Amino acid sequence: MQATLERQRREFLADGPPSVAVRRNRIDRLLALVLDNADQFVDTMAADYGTRPRTGSLFTEILGMISVIEHTRSHVPQWMRATKLMRATRRFGLRAEVHPSPLGAVGIIGPWNFPVNLVVLPAAAAFAAGNRVMIKMSEITPGTAALMKSLAPKYFDVAELDVVTGGPDVAAAFSALPFDHLFFTGSPSVGAQVQRAAAENLVPVTLELGGKNPVVVSREADLNRSAARIARSRMINGGQVCVCPDYVFVPDDRVDAFVDTAKRTLREMFPAIVGNDDYCSSVNEANYDRVVGLIDDARAKGARVETVLPDGEILPDRDTRKIAPTIVCDVDDRMAIAAEEVFGPVLELRPYRELSEAIDYINRRPSPLVAYWYGPDDDDFRRFVRNTRSGGVARNDFAAQMIPSAAPFGGVGRSGMGAYHGKAGFDAFSHHRTVVGTDLPFTITGRAAPPFTPSTRATTALGLRFARNRTRRRLRRRR
Repeated sequence: MQATLERQRREFLADGPPSVAVRRNRIDRLLALVLDNADQFVDTMAADYGTRPRTGSLFTEILGMISVIEHTRSHVPQWMRATKLMRATRRFGLRAEVHPSPLGAVGIIGPWNFPVNLVVLPAAAAFAAGNRVMIKMSEITPGTAALMKSLAPKYFDVAELDVVTGGPDVAAAFSALPFDHLFFTGSPSVGAQVQRAAAENLVPVTLELGGKNPVVVSREADLNRSAARIARSRMINGGQVCVCPDYVFVPDDRVDAFVDTAKRTLREMFPAIVGNDDYCSSVNEANYDRVVGLIDDARAKGARVETVLPDGEILPDRDTRKIAPTIVCDVDDRMAIAAEEVFGPVLELRPYRELSEAIDYINRRPSPLVAYWYGPDDDDFRRFVRNTRSGGVARNDFAAQMIPSAAPFGGVGRSGMGAYHGKAGFDAFSHHRTVVGTDLPFTITGRAAPPFTPSTRATTALGLRFARNRTRRRLRRRR
């Protein structure tokens, strides 16, 4: 890995910043790698999971990233242009510009829940910014990792793109490499380890993490529509999505109606589970055991657990690693599910009387990746947006904050650091380099060097007095 990184950096320096044509060509080859082999990727991911719906994988892994990548590709020439500053001074000989420049060689560490999408998207952004890329695939989906590694050399020289596979020891060594930038998608606990390793080399990091995403169902919402949409979105990829709704605040007099609609929706979606190829398995036994343990812990501590179980089936089923859709009510903070991101087909319900109760609860916990609101765009919604903190906000639909291809995607606080998609991705992998030149017959900044003339002393004192008086006037007007 070290040798590959050194080669990438050496060739990056020798070639200089790539042209628009080179950047677009790398993006095109990256897309071709995925699209030419889409069927193989889908089949391999299904094998890694045990059961993973083919159409779901095509929709989320493959088609879901194309619009963002195409948007990035089309805007590369615009984003590469220098920004001119202080235009009025150019005629006098003082020119200032900011040049977006590539960083060099960047590392990308991918997750297991979307093992193709969530390495290809940041790699496309890195190519758009003019960088070379090394990808560490998740060892939890080993077949997909091996496939990506075998395919990459058919589309890229290793000096442009290299794919690394291996277990946690390889991931730790990868995190410790002196990249010019390191991009990680995964859990907050592993993200903290990645950041610590990167800090040894002062490598800047982008962390795309997760968290418990809250939902508030407004009193003005269409309850049946809201409950159905929330239930359906919880089941995407078997609930193993970082933007899935995790816990739902429902008006206290409508909780039972919400549960009834959600259960009816889930029964219609899944008349069978164990033998149903559209029902996604837990990715491995560790995640299966963890989710089952959260449900059992909540039940043992007094929660009301509503399981949507098809007739004649016994779930959870260890052989298929399938867990029935589950709604957990009457949750309190003694239960592990109250604090831990579920990452499974489980939805937690909480009643509320006043909106302030939901806002206060959300704000006492780590900031989520997305906060959901179901209901009209009214004063309550604007209050919810204004008084909570999250990576994004979506109203009335799953992951609506990701629909615009130009919109930044990222977390805040414990749910992430930095953003990508659109220009945010280009900027994440760029250094914005200020270039200023002067042809003036006198120095501007050299006056800071001694000896100081009487005119310099007088000008300094005058500038201080002017700034002080201006600030005082502002404060008086405010009072």
